[in-house]
Formats: sequence, structure tokens, C-alpha cells
Amino acid sequence: MIIDFHTHIFPDKIAQKTIDLLSEKGGIPAFSDGTVNGLISGMESAGVDLSITLPVVTNPTQFDRINGFAAEINQEFAHKERRLISFAGIHPDCEDIDRKMAFIANSGFLGIKLHPDYQDTYINDDRYVRILECAVEYDLIVVTHAGVDVAYSEVHCPPPLTLELIRRVPHAKLVLAHMGANAMFDEALELLCGENVYLDTAYVLRFIGEEMFKKMLERHGEDKILFASDSPWSDIKKDVDILRSFDISDTAKEKIFCENAKALLKI
Repeated sequence: MIIDFHTHIFPDKIAQKTIDLLSEKGGIPAFSDGTVNGLISGMESAGVDLSITLPVVTNPTQFDRINGFAAEINQEFAHKERRLISFAGIHPDCEDIDRKMAFIANSGFLGIKLHPDYQDTYINDDRYVRILECAVEYDLIVVTHAGVDVAYSEVHCPPPLTLELIRRVPHAKLVLAHMGANAMFDEALELLCGENVYLDTAYVLRFIGEEMFKKMLERHGEDKILFASDSPWSDIKKDVDILRSFDISDTAKEKIFCENAKALLKI
């Protein structure tokens, strides 16, 4: 079994426009059209059984619309053989964060996605602290973008600020995307590996290099790393093949590909 813990999809009517805009802004190609069918096709090619889709709320006015689409995905794929599970999204500028986090939990979502760069907020901001406190209260997984985003010159979630957040609000269900800090792997290795958080492999398997990955695996432990592609911004099958090619134990690969995610998702 393979679980992809970090993917993105958009409603069909806006998918192409959104992909074109984001591709141009970041200067990176897309490997899928950003639709549900595009993601499913990539999953089939790579042998992925379950993908977690992560909506990003870039403006607090989007909260209802984006989470409505996420709820539709969860309902549509609840009993399908090849499944999608959508997390919810929230913006730090949302009014009444406590009430909105309660709504997310009561709506059956398993977790939320944060993106400090898209939300123009540093990860140690008090509003993110409150979101994380609510996530602890409601037992919600939190996935946050971490490190460099190629579309932005400023890094809102660098390892030192992430470490500050972890110290303020310990949360065993916090997932730091892109192996803790995209394009900042030395700092992530020094400051974040060994902390009680998860790291996902979204986007970085093509760039991190086997030796750095093995160093991070050794220091962080094989129980706290999740396979993830960041589709449509990465080729799912290529990422699967890269991880399979790494000289690590079959047990570690099994944990990274599915067992760690199954434990975190309680499935």
C-alpha cells in the first residue's frame, strides 16, 4: 500500500486557470492538470492507494467555499477503492478561530493545511499558535508548508521559527512539509530532526539527495517520515521510484510509504 500525504486539487471549473497562474508565479511546471481525475490518473500510474488533499485558504473569505469543496471530496470518495481524503483549510486572519476550528473538527475533517507564505504570516505568529492549540484540543492533524516556496522571496516558516512554535505548542500530529524546510535541509537537520513532529517528502525527493535524506532519516527516525509528492507539482510515480531506489531498509520504506500515515490517520 502507498499513501501520498500531500497533494492538491481544485474544482474542475477553476483548475486550469489556477494551475497556469501558480506555474507562472513559481516558474515551475505542473505534472497534472490539478483536477480530481488528474490526481487519480497519477495515483494509478504510481500505484498509490490513498492521497491526502490539502486545500490552502489564501484569504479568510474563502473559508466556506474551500471547505465546502473539501467536504464534497470526502463524501464522494468515502467508499471508493482508490481514495482521496481532503483536509480542511483555515487562514490566520479568519474571525473567531476557535469557532472555525470547532466547525472543522465537528465536520469530520481529520486535519488542516497551513501555508505561511501564501498566508503572509510567520509560523510563530500568535494566530498560528492559537490554531495549533485548537488542533491539539480537537485532535486534528496539522500540515504546514515549511521552508522555501519558489513563488516567494521571503520564507515565513524557516526552521528557527518552526522550532519556536513547537516549543510553544507541542503537537504530536504536526507535519512539517518538504522534509521540515524546503531547500533549507541543513537547518532542518540541525534544528528539527528528532523533534516530536512528522516530516513529509513533498516535492523534495528530486532535490534532497540520498545522503541528506539518509542523514535526516537516521536522526529523525523512520516512524516520523511520510511519503508525499506535492502533486501536481511533482510526478508521483517518479517520487515513488526515487524513494524505492534509496539504500534504506525495506522496513523503513514500508513505514514511510504507508504504515506511519496509517497510524497518524488511524486507518
